Amino acid sequence: MPPHLSADRPAAQPPSRGSVDALITQTRQLKGDVDAVRRDTPADGSDPQGRWQRALYDLALHQLSDLDEHLAQLRDGPQRLPETPDASEAVPVVRAAPTAPRRDSLLSRVGSAEWNLLTDEASWSGELFQILGRDPAADPLTLDELPSLVLDDDRPRLTAMVTDCLIDAKPIDGEFRILRPDGGVRTVHMMGEPVLDADGSTASMWAVLRDVSELRRSQRTVSETRDSLQRHRHHAQSEHRLAVELQEAVLPPWRGSLRLPHQGPQALDLAAHYLPSSTSALIGGDWYDALELSDGDTLLSVGDLTGHGVTVTSGMAMLLGALRGMAVAGTQPGQLMTWLNQLLDASVQPALGSAVCCRYRPESRTLTWAQAGHPAPLLFRDGTGRMLNPPDGVLLGATSGAVYGQAEETLEPGDVLLLHTDGLVPGRREGTAAAHRLLELAPRFGEARTAQECVRAVVEEFGETEREDDACVLIARVAP
Repeated sequence: MPPHLSADRPAAQPPSRGSVDALITQTRQLKGDVDAVRRDTPADGSDPQGRWQRALYDLALHQLSDLDEHLAQLRDGPQRLPETPDASEAVPVVRAAPTAPRRDSLLSRVGSAEWNLLTDEASWSGELFQILGRDPAADPLTLDELPSLVLDDDRPRLTAMVTDCLIDAKPIDGEFRILRPDGGVRTVHMMGEPVLDADGSTASMWAVLRDVSELRRSQRTVSETRDSLQRHRHHAQSEHRLAVELQEAVLPPWRGSLRLPHQGPQALDLAAHYLPSSTSALIGGDWYDALELSDGDTLLSVGDLTGHGVTVTSGMAMLLGALRGMAVAGTQPGQLMTWLNQLLDASVQPALGSAVCCRYRPESRTLTWAQAGHPAPLLFRDGTGRMLNPPDGVLLGATSGAVYGQAEETLEPGDVLLLHTDGLVPGRREGTAAAHRLLELAPRFGEARTAQECVRAVVEEFGETEREDDACVLIARVAP
């Protein structure tokens, strides 16, 4: 198309071929780099963040491919259209023979057209016939016929753009959808301007039409995956908030040491702490608990239900509620573990859990306890510590009909009992290695005057490091 004098500015001069070739080289190099990064992006579709990133890469590649094609057309020169006739000589515009699309183009997406208002003739480039799905041997459509290709919903938009251009000399810049003869729907972006004669009247209108269907499809994909990612994040935030609220409603709200109210001179000094995972935003199924029973005994327990999220936290709440109810009814730790195992085994949602349950009798300072695949309690006395010998016990929910053993230990004034879940000591450590790290705190426990000081020592040692799982620690100190 020759450079016309538009309504408000002269046509720009075309760039040199060498400068366009340099831009093409840079564009293709960048396209290769983006494609290489895109191929390294996981494509299994399971991660919303990954789907969103891959959609953005696809969109960038579409845009770079379009830019590559446009620059190549700029380098090779436009399809020539006849000069606009002067108002004094109304020469009919003859349609130029359509040009074949370039072989190195994946899809000819840009075409040009000019509509002569004096003769009602139209001239289209070969690419425009291809975009609109028209037979290159057929006559191009006039401005009055063009809306016949446009979807009903978009016709008013096209009509308004053309009217504003012809009457008010406004540039055209908008999109509409067309229905091709093969039934395909394409999105076309149209940019154009009126061409004025010597008297300032509109003699013709030229336009560049671009098939942006793939670009818009990529943009929709980006938008949809972004919305999906936002919904996923909102769901995760809601689930996290619900799990935290449920956990806070179930676990004892201790702030500092707690002395149970009815134990008199043999009271236990209790303190606990929950340490969240540093690698997961979801709440796990760890718990700690202490409950004064009607006969004067004290129930101490910690445990962990496998998994994370609201389902696991609600399962933990169910398990802890059952444990409290059976303990209040006088059930001893070994039998209590057996019934908890039956409860998990009969649960609709299969789950595995570990727990340790202790019943402390203050009159005799006797600790009766049982465990289900859980780290044994640690006993600290006179500046040294040891792990209690565990009775038999498998994970809760692992097998039907499991029987759990029971052990007893006599405590002394000033003793410190530490119960904890697996994730307390960061890193993948076996039970004995984790226990060894905790036993190294014995000198600090020996100097501590309260259970809260002991908990503070544990948190100072292990609370600031990264951990892969949630953890709980419960400390009971026998009053001197």
